[in-house]
Amino acid sequence: MKLGSLDPSTFSQLLGVVSDITLVMDAQGVIEDVSTGRDKLASLGCQAWIGRRWMDTVTSESRIKIQEMLQSQDASNVMRWRHVNHISPLGNEIALQYVVVPLGAGQLLAIGRDLESLAELQRRLVETQQSMERDYLRLRHIEARYRVLFDTSPEAVLVVDANTQRVLEANLGAQSLLKDAGKRLVGRDVRECFEADSQGEVQSLLRMALATGRIEMCAARVAGLTAPWTVSATVFRQEGGAQFLVRLVTREAAPELRHDSHSSAVLSEAMAHFPDGWLLTDTSGAIKSVNDEGMALLGLTASSQVVGQSLERWLIRGAVDWGVLNTSLRQQLPVRNFATEVRTLSGMTLPVEVSAVYLAHPEPMYAFFVRDMDRRLPAGPSMAKNLVNPFAELSQLVGRRPIKDIVGETVDTIERMCIEAALELTHNNRASAAEMLGLSRQSLYVKLRRFGMVAEVEIDNS
Repeated sequence: MKLGSLDPSTFSQLLGVVSDITLVMDAQGVIEDVSTGRDKLASLGCQAWIGRRWMDTVTSESRIKIQEMLQSQDASNVMRWRHVNHISPLGNEIALQYVVVPLGAGQLLAIGRDLESLAELQRRLVETQQSMERDYLRLRHIEARYRVLFDTSPEAVLVVDANTQRVLEANLGAQSLLKDAGKRLVGRDVRECFEADSQGEVQSLLRMALATGRIEMCAARVAGLTAPWTVSATVFRQEGGAQFLVRLVTREAAPELRHDSHSSAVLSEAMAHFPDGWLLTDTSGAIKSVNDEGMALLGLTASSQVVGQSLERWLIRGAVDWGVLNTSLRQQLPVRNFATEVRTLSGMTLPVEVSAVYLAHPEPMYAFFVRDMDRRLPAGPSMAKNLVNPFAELSQLVGRRPIKDIVGETVDTIERMCIEAALELTHNNRASAAEMLGLSRQSLYVKLRRFGMVAEVEIDNS
């Protein structure tokens, strides 16, 4: 074949074309030869086109384009690509892009490129653009809701950058509370919003919130105000880095409580002389106050011997007991009849029963009630009898069963009861329960499986 009537520049362009299908036709558009470069186009049944008119292989709207390409073969129309749709034997349409060039001797050459990959890219581009538009619209709605909540909140709220500790955003409540005629609130160091004696406390609060990732609280005096406020901080992440959400809440009690000073004095007097030990701590466990019975229980002569120290120091199991108590109280769940032991100032150990509650006002604190179990008296003659011989019922099994079986079943029963009590005290936290029982975690799981207290799947996953 010869590309007879093409000038050199057009011939160079033709050599750079990557074709997927090539058709050789006569001047009337009857196909004489077909060559395909992709297996995908085999579904068109191209070899069956030989002997047929090119116009008969395309859709009705593409026939006009075929007619124009066959009739216009002057130099100005060479290398002009036209979009054509073929009909496959399955009935679907396949898009191709053709250019027709003369070969000489009354023959024409049609070079085609598959547009399916391009069409697929275009479809994916459109879908991506639509998805981005939907996400953008959803983000605008979220931002609008956030802005409404942020500005209409009755509390003073600040958004603070974790690196520079400068205020990034402030709602209307914060602008009203921290008004300053000489400076704008946004852009200021957040510590400047507080009195000098409270700036260190706020600095520690932000560090603690960043380290723990939890909501942390403290009491601080706002600049220009005399009464202390409760400051809470929580950290969140954005693409610019870590940021703090700082809330300022007044610590003033409700009006009806402020007027009931007599009831408060009576309550304080009652707690001071309560027959059980009573301790008040902050959320980290540092003891703030203790009553007379609590001092007597720990063998103290003055409250200064315990105030400021961690409650964990006085618990015989230390971090294990404090972890169980703190977990429940942080979730604002009351603790009832928690059995443990305390270590007195002289080094003695006493069995005690601890109950505790979370106090939200005037600031987050924990109240602990500690009862000395050694002082609990039997409830009557029958109780005393049981204490003298707590295993009296076992004597009835003597002669009926071997002593080995009696002892084995008794040990298993006691062991099971201890495990159940530990799991109940730790709210089913098996790591803490194992530590409380003096077992390894694997040994605890072996016993749980032996007593049928855990599923096999649960053991395998652990």
